Amino acid sequence: MELGEFKPLLTALVLPPAAPLLLALLGLLLIWRKKALGGVLCVVSLGGLWLLGCNAVAVWLALHILPQVPALPPATAGAALQARQVQAVVVLGGGVQAFAPEYGAAQPTADTAIRLRYGVWLARQSKLPLAFAGGVGWANSGTAAPSEGATARAALTQDYGMALRWVDDQSRDTAENAANLHTLLARDGVHRIALVTQAWHMPRAQQAFEQAGFTVTPAPTGFTLVQQRSLLEWLPTAHGLQSSREVLREWLGLLVAKP
Repeated sequence: MELGEFKPLLTALVLPPAAPLLLALLGLLLIWRKKALGGVLCVVSLGGLWLLGCNAVAVWLALHILPQVPALPPATAGAALQARQVQAVVVLGGGVQAFAPEYGAAQPTADTAIRLRYGVWLARQSKLPLAFAGGVGWANSGTAAPSEGATARAALTQDYGMALRWVDDQSRDTAENAANLHTLLARDGVHRIALVTQAWHMPRAQQAFEQAGFTVTPAPTGFTLVQQRSLLEWLPTAHGLQSSREVLREWLGLLVAKP
């Protein structure tokens, strides 16, 4: 077993909802001997879980703990890529649904579908070739799960009538996305890319691709934004918790990646 296979487990334990729940459990265990401390831990953990479930908190975290990467202006996105002499649009995988009963086959997750749609739009606007990077991820490493690359290739052909020029379907994380795709694209002399991924993932992804040898023009999508009326933004939801979790995961990833 490779060390990378422990990453999904460790990530799950240090991020919500597991981390606040484990803290609450510790509080319950302590409450019999140290009532005050145990009670404080329970209140803090459950209060923290409530706040992290609020989309308003996720938006605040995205704005204040992650580097900000603006969207490409939609009216001039294609021209901007051409002006920067970008040679290809690269889309990063964001997960795959191993089997979708309604299709009878694997399908991209919502994150992957958002990235693919924007990548296709950007490639058409700029008339640039399209690349995709995504294998099975550490969580499914060693299993029979379909690769993101193969699923994306099929989805683009069926839904957009568009072919991928390059596909990396072996990588298990962002660093491998960058390294494997650089090997593929360098054979065709491609070094300047527009990188498509979620806005919260862009700072770490851009760092990895630049370290691999690319010149990167960030093309973020899927921004963490206000979704509803103010009061509703402060009520916990699954969407709010997931958004907070994504932002915190990327923040931790950037801290770990620091030299």
